[in-house]
Amino acid sequence: MSSKINIGIVGYGNLGKGVESAITQNEDLTLHAVFTRRDPSTLKVNSGVPVYALGDVEKFVNEIDVMILCGGSKDDLPEQGPALAKHFNTVDSFDTHAKIPDYFETVDATAKPNGKTAIISVGWDPGLFSINRLYGEAILPEGATYTFWGKGLSQGHSDAIRRIAGVKGAVQYTIPVEEAVDKVRSGSQPTLTTREKHTRECYVVLEEGADATVVEQTIVSMPDYFSDYDTTVHFINEQQLAEEHSTMPHGGFVIRSGKTGTSSNQVMEFSLTLDSNPEFTSSVLVAYARAAFRMNQNGETGAKTVFDVAPGLLSSKSAHDLRKELL
Repeated sequence: MSSKINIGIVGYGNLGKGVESAITQNEDLTLHAVFTRRDPSTLKVNSGVPVYALGDVEKFVNEIDVMILCGGSKDDLPEQGPALAKHFNTVDSFDTHAKIPDYFETVDATAKPNGKTAIISVGWDPGLFSINRLYGEAILPEGATYTFWGKGLSQGHSDAIRRIAGVKGAVQYTIPVEEAVDKVRSGSQPTLTTREKHTRECYVVLEEGADATVVEQTIVSMPDYFSDYDTTVHFINEQQLAEEHSTMPHGGFVIRSGKTGTSSNQVMEFSLTLDSNPEFTSSVLVAYARAAFRMNQNGETGAKTVFDVAPGLLSSKSAHDLRKELL
């Protein structure tokens, strides 16, 4: 086996392609293979590495140091996470927040007995935003934490619009309300409703003959997705959708507002502005793959989260160089 960390990718959608690209920017990592549920002969990957059927994955136990799981949180990861953590060190981006504790236990139950390290729920939220929420609470215990998302394209909300009768194509953006962000940054610790924190902006292409009024009303009244927000619907043509809304930008802020001493206002903020949500998430996954390999070598096995990973383990630099260059 080479001195580089051998990476395997499970799933070759937007996230898998992003991981493939990110690995090329890390000299201590190398992509060994891609695994897919599709017919491997039909899948052409950009880097030209071999593609294998996911069902054959156990044949590669001695060849892959870390498997990066790029499937979806709804159907793929609940099954693949525990199954693959039995045989490989893994990193995934499971992002159904309410189900993370149960998912952790399920993955831990297969990883730990088999001496594997599985870092779950890696990305920017959950992930980097989670770390900054923790820092904020730990450093400013008397205060309030605020998370704003956007401006960003929401894949789940866009899909919900596309399922409406009469809709041919659509995207939806989540946008923080500037007035709310300004209030939080002022240190006043406002109490904000869902509607006061974010707005939703939709760009919709209609099927021929569809009633725009009916479609718009269906969108703005949709429970769980739009009814609790001020929602604007723009009707556009297919060319505009393709030319102006084909990328996947996102980002947001985590702000902790608190007090120290008797009256001092203190505000901590972490923010992201992303041209490509999947490419950035992929880059986070790749850094944590390095950490998973190192933790496993140190005997730290079982399921882990970003809270369990020392920052230095993410870097390709030595501890000495980190102290010299970044501390």
